[in-house]
Amino acid sequence: MYIILYSFQVKPKQEHSFIAAWKDLTNLIYKYEGSLGSRLHKQNEYQYIPYAQWPDESTFKASGENLPKQEADTARSLMRAACEKIEILQELDVV
Repeated sequence: MYIILYSFQVKPKQEHSFIAAWKDLTNLIYKYEGSLGSRLHKQNEYQYIPYAQWPDESTFKASGENLPKQEADTARSLMRAACEKIEILQELDVV
């Protein structure tokens, strides 16, 4: 299994928009790309730390081409608009 650990710094008053968009995009990735799911954790008022689970690194690296373009683009745009900063913190193999 392969894990991607992210960090999202959400803008004030954008938490609900961010969470809704994150859920929408996560569901699409799960349904169309072979993801094993994700979990979203709240570190503090505006900081969220989610992780995504994948069967392996190659499935993660190959993802993105099977998503329904309009739905995925809408969710991504809403998520980006709600955030000050988005970053990948770690990519890890599960042992």
